[in-house]
Amino acid sequence: MRWIYTPFPTAEVEKLSHSVGASPVLAELLMRAGLRTPEEANKFLHPTLSELNDPFLLKNLEQAAMRLRTAIANKEEVVVLGDYDVDGVTSTALLVNALRAFGLFPRFIVPRRMEDGYGLSRSAIDRALELGKPQLFIALDCGTNSHEEVAYLISQGIDVLVVDHHRSREKTLEQGILVNPHVSEDEGDEPWRNLCTVGLVFKLAHGLLKLLRTENNETAFKIKLRDSLDLVALGTVADLVPLHGENRILARTGLRILQKTKRPGVLALMQVAGVNPENDIMPVDVSFRLGPRINASGRLADAAISVELMLSDDAEFCTKTAQELDAFNRERQDIERQMTEEAERMVETLYADRPGFVLYSENWHPGVVGIVAGRISRKYHRPTVVLGHETEQAKGSGRSVDGINLVEVLGACAEQLNSWGGHPMAVGVSLVHQNIDTFRDQFEKAVVAHAGSAIPEPTLDIAAWLQPEQVRENLMDEICTLHPFGQGNPEPVFGIRGIVLDHRPDVFKQQHFRFHFDDGLGRRLFGVAWKMAGRIPPVGEPIDIAVKIAWNHFNDRKLLQMELIDWHRTATP
Repeated sequence: MRWIYTPFPTAEVEKLSHSVGASPVLAELLMRAGLRTPEEANKFLHPTLSELNDPFLLKNLEQAAMRLRTAIANKEEVVVLGDYDVDGVTSTALLVNALRAFGLFPRFIVPRRMEDGYGLSRSAIDRALELGKPQLFIALDCGTNSHEEVAYLISQGIDVLVVDHHRSREKTLEQGILVNPHVSEDEGDEPWRNLCTVGLVFKLAHGLLKLLRTENNETAFKIKLRDSLDLVALGTVADLVPLHGENRILARTGLRILQKTKRPGVLALMQVAGVNPENDIMPVDVSFRLGPRINASGRLADAAISVELMLSDDAEFCTKTAQELDAFNRERQDIERQMTEEAERMVETLYADRPGFVLYSENWHPGVVGIVAGRISRKYHRPTVVLGHETEQAKGSGRSVDGINLVEVLGACAEQLNSWGGHPMAVGVSLVHQNIDTFRDQFEKAVVAHAGSAIPEPTLDIAAWLQPEQVRENLMDEICTLHPFGQGNPEPVFGIRGIVLDHRPDVFKQQHFRFHFDDGLGRRLFGVAWKMAGRIPPVGEPIDIAVKIAWNHFNDRKLLQMELIDWHRTATP
């Protein structure tokens, strides 16, 4: 792995350091995030809800809020359909909860992955209408490209509202009300361009409250919309949207609300996931503990279970449901582990020298293929598509590596695919089984054509170089001011040169190891390396290490700990 470090002029770092009252290390991290002036830096370090823009500046949002106001005034029947991932689940829970506060009791439905497919499908609509036709149908986190389905609903005399953040593939939705900042991309829409659906639903709820408060609606004045930011943080962090601008404000404040949440369903989920609300809740808790359990029901069963958990005030029901989600997650992990092992054997026996991988088994569960594709692409540093069997088709997901745009690669293979779409680093595909071999050949050729002579070597960006004695609690306190880390605001990786291990690292669980070294001032620094037991650094020789620094909460103690990302032998002068 090639380390990359681009230094800033020392005078500029010192000037910003002095202006914001921060160490040179924090000033360098701010500059690396593109924050060069004291005004930009202070705004980033101290985000507040008061900085959120007027929700009515978002195209069509005022029209959507007025339609909700009409539904409330007329006590209409409403159906809410949300996607089955964390963003869809939290969006559905937030909107249903808000409408319940005003006396509506909307039915909600979540597509079943195996029965309905993705999003606003005709199958999901038919299930939603089994109990009767509503006056208003609301689609969340899907629907932007569902022209036929929206037209069908409207032909049934049903009004349609779509709140979504996915891009339009062809043309803008012609019927219904669409709130999606990616569709028009009008100048001035930048503040909310990267909001996920739960962020957009939050702004819709804000707009509704503004309308009703102008009418002196008593309920509108009683609602504290801030309390719903725990749901917004869950969806925003889990959906991997860039954590800057309004997303940073919502996620940072929302994680604090999440830490103090009184929502019984979230508290029950924390308990089974091993998340202690007495400690600082970080994006990693959402990404690796809470989010996967919410997602697991949608991957293997019915994500409506997760919505019910978010909405319920029944502690006994919440405990039981959280345990069900935990069981689904363990089942998902078992399936994922088995599929990953099979995929690795497939790569190493059949495709080891290929520039990219298309892997398929009729026994693979299509709800887990994206996770497996990510693991394979990271391990072998190759673009990877993993396909499972679904009725008449092979259906799956692709994950890429830096420097390879999967959208462009798949564009060269489109004639073999029934459907495909996504982003440069992550895509979804479906095709008939007979086309898999041809697709594999075309995919490999397209990867070579896109990459040129070779797939780019993996790189690691070093945010700043530290001396061992700088790794202290006060530095960690400064790093915490940059939270939350995630997409668009990566956790900094620090380089430390010439450290020497006096003792062989301690391997545990046959995959990981712990290590420690002296900082030169008689203080011992501790670290852990995940899944690196096969690459243990030498003892007694100077090495350079690349690490992340975080608090480790253990036995009611908060300890500073490094996470080893990579190491090299120190170059000889």
